[in-house]
Amino acid sequence: MTKLSKTDVLGLLQEHGAVVSGHFRLANGLHSPVYLQTALVLQYPHVANKIAKALAAYFPQTIDVVISPGTASLVLGQEVARVKKCRAIFAERNEGMMGFRRDFKLERGEKALIVEDVLTTGRLTGEIVALATAYGVRIVGVGAIVDRSIAGLSLNVPVRTLVTYPLQVSPPDSCAQCAAKVPISEIGKSTTSAFGATEE
Repeated sequence: MTKLSKTDVLGLLQEHGAVVSGHFRLANGLHSPVYLQTALVLQYPHVANKIAKALAAYFPQTIDVVISPGTASLVLGQEVARVKKCRAIFAERNEGMMGFRRDFKLERGEKALIVEDVLTTGRLTGEIVALATAYGVRIVGVGAIVDRSIAGLSLNVPVRTLVTYPLQVSPPDSCAQCAAKVPISEIGKSTTSAFGATEE
């Protein structure tokens, strides 16, 4: 069975401690009390494959290549490509620009699916859309486990996600945790799960 309900997906995230509470500084400078560490779910191949099958079902057309924007979504991209029986590549940032290294290539006219773990602002994904389009590739869509965006994603391609989990954010000058002098949490360090578990 490839279909996962939103409840199923949230259950997997919660079960594996992937919804983490703390005081996080996001890449865009905003602060949030919740961080999604999807790597904790994707470290289990059988679970990653189940999620990949559900995501791939949103894109029934033939795909030539799955593109992952960086290493965070690499595992998921690989699993989606396995389901779609196509190749998987990933982009990397080099001197401030996203690009392909390791002799990865795209051919004009190929159909590409961009796979992310979490969509927040869509800025990085937008860079990948522009990068692939510059090669003459047709982007059939963007797939992700979670949509955390609080504003519309201006990607100009179909976006399909398994679950929506709106981001709780605030600027530093109006952050309640900053006012309470709660230290910034380090992502990947020991933190407390929003559901009570302790992670290393």
